[in-house]
Amino acid sequence: MIFKINKFSFFLLVFFTLLRTGYSQKAELTCEEIITKSLKSIKELKGLKYHLKITERGKKGYNFYESVVKFSRNPRLIYLYIKGIEVLWVQGQNQGRALVKPNSFPYFNLNLDPMGNLMRQDQHHTLNEMGYDYFGNIIQNTIDKLEDKFDHVFSVDGEDRVNNRPCYKILIDNKDFKYIDYTIGEGESITSIARKFHIAEYMILEKNPKFRDYFDILKTGQQIKIPNWYAKTVIMYVDQLYFLPISIKVFDDKGLFEEYNYHFLQVNPKFDDKEFSKTYKDYGF
Repeated sequence: MIFKINKFSFFLLVFFTLLRTGYSQKAELTCEEIITKSLKSIKELKGLKYHLKITERGKKGYNFYESVVKFSRNPRLIYLYIKGIEVLWVQGQNQGRALVKPNSFPYFNLNLDPMGNLMRQDQHHTLNEMGYDYFGNIIQNTIDKLEDKFDHVFSVDGEDRVNNRPCYKILIDNKDFKYIDYTIGEGESITSIARKFHIAEYMILEKNPKFRDYFDILKTGQQIKIPNWYAKTVIMYVDQLYFLPISIKVFDDKGLFEEYNYHFLQVNPKFDDKEFSKTYKDYGF
């Protein structure tokens, strides 16, 4: 029997064949390819707008934060809105301090050090880690340390829809996560040690209860415990369009350490010329 196919039917056949082929190619990306694309997207990023939901383990349980974020990568410009509080940080201005409009007493603008106690308090990170570069550097450092053992730690666990975005689910499982002894060198701080080894400052605080906060003075030759990896396990959902993390869950030996969820993500948006100025029409500084 001979079947005749008209032009329209032929077009549909070709279209759906190409559609299936394209889907198959997307699904067949290896974990290494997804991570490589993600790191490339982070490096090429110019700016972001998003709503960030944060869960972080603190001294008295879990802390929850929400903020609306505007972020320019180069020059580095940051605006945050957090329940009536506004924060503006502009590279090269205000002596490196953030302009903060509180929503309670003293009711006037403050100029605060992003690394200072008033802005850090019980939080894991600062304005300096805003954006994706900080986390991208941790991922790259993990890959570099693993050398040829990437597939022993990184894996793809299928696809899912997270924060209303189609994503790849990536698992990072450091089975040899542990705490090791470290001897403090001259002039080192909790922050400088964390940056040196690409590990979490807050884990150092938790594991060394002798320290009250990030600002304790460390003594040269003093022995402390530090983690050998940033985390024991990371569950990361990578957006299939932008190849940027949409959700990041970080676990240590105690359980959930921190979680970051990006909603309403806009990549490389066009900002108004005054959008990172205290005089911008929508701000209340």
